[in-house]
Amino acid sequence: MQINEKVKKVRELSNLTQEEMASQLNMSTNGYAKIEQGKTRLNIPMLERITAILGINLMELLNIDDKNLVCLISENSQHSSNYYANETAIELEKLQLILNHKDELLLQKDREIEALKLALSAFRNT
Repeated sequence: MQINEKVKKVRELSNLTQEEMASQLNMSTNGYAKIEQGKTRLNIPMLERITAILGINLMELLNIDDKNLVCLISENSQHSSNYYANETAIELEKLQLILNHKDELLLQKDREIEALKLALSAFRNT
């Protein structure tokens, strides 16, 4: 699935029209339609603006495909929505937690080494 198709799919699931997206992006409806048709090349800043409107982050948009788009549920009439992460996003979150824990363990190890060095130094001075 191309990025323009992903944008269109999430927009539709968010119950937003092309006109609403264009308005929020301060562009013409035709200009926005060209994005969804793949006629306009998207850059990162524009993708970030689009994903902010859609209520998801850029990584979630990039990871969407036909197999792992779980659901996008409209919460109210102002088109506020929650994106429920796919398996890839959940796995990324788990890996990030593991990395954070590793960093904490390394910091704890460094503190213990410093404490042992101080204790050894004090022991040698007595």
